[in-house]
Amino acid sequence: MVRKKALITGVTGQDGWYLAELLLQKGYEVFGFLRHGSTKAIPPEVVRLEGNMVDLHSIRIAMEQARPSEVYNLASQSHVGLSFEKPDVAREINFYGLGRVVNEAVRVNPAVKVFQATSREIFGDTASAQNESTPFNPMSPYAESKMRAHEDFVVAYRKSRGIFVCSGILFNHESPRRESQYVTRKITRGLAAIKHGRIKPLELGNLETKRDWGFAGDYVKAMYLMLVQETPDDFVIATGVPHSVKDFINASAAALDMPLMWQGEGKDTQAHWQGQLVVRVNEAFYRPVEVNASFGNPTKAQHKLGWEASTSFEDLVAMMVKADYDALNI
Repeated sequence: MVRKKALITGVTGQDGWYLAELLLQKGYEVFGFLRHGSTKAIPPEVVRLEGNMVDLHSIRIAMEQARPSEVYNLASQSHVGLSFEKPDVAREINFYGLGRVVNEAVRVNPAVKVFQATSREIFGDTASAQNESTPFNPMSPYAESKMRAHEDFVVAYRKSRGIFVCSGILFNHESPRRESQYVTRKITRGLAAIKHGRIKPLELGNLETKRDWGFAGDYVKAMYLMLVQETPDDFVIATGVPHSVKDFINASAAALDMPLMWQGEGKDTQAHWQGQLVVRVNEAFYRPVEVNASFGNPTKAQHKLGWEASTSFEDLVAMMVKADYDALNI
């Protein structure tokens, strides 16, 4: 039996690692497209193909070497705050990068199936649950680049060229493999260090911002399910339940048996544990434009893909903070 071949861009990120593991378990030959000289760990069975999302030649060579039947585009400039400082980088990687990937994948294999990781940030700030019909309202250069990529290289290519390309509109998803610059890992690493005796408090921005947080290991299963369908389609992937940053802090503290005492409100909010200041708000961490609340409606994915998030918010947070605490014991 001929093994299916899959190429994953962004294979060194949390999603890439979990997806590679999943596809390997299913018998795929997996190729990982990653930056030249990257030392980040990936599953050893993955064939490493070095290149860059802004380098058409390297993408072309990678596609010719892998000749994949499935491509998962997970590579991205994915930090919202950084996109305000470097909007051209977000556009070059997130928008033009997808175009290069799709065009080269189809050139090598016209029957290829392509998955695009689209962000819930394309919806902006809305009070109700967001689904596949929610109007787009991007509020950052990152969101703008993701929206344009979705419209031009997913929806338009599907309609005009008949290419099997689909988007997973992914709400926030985390894991112990999440990069350290994101607020969730900042929280779990910070509280774990404080529990180990560090004195320096954790400084954060808006604690009332709400997000729909799920487990990355669950979300990559939805990516796989999208590409085994007979026809391409787009799906919101979410838990459907929002939690605030403050909720995430409280859940992390509870998992570490660190009952917090909260004082103040808004920009004067602080949290104490055993008399020690452990969390305080710092206005420097507020975003220029803030999405105050977002949560998704995954009904379509549940009905058409048979997918739903299986990891609770509390279990996700405990998994992350305990991994960071244990890492400090090494």
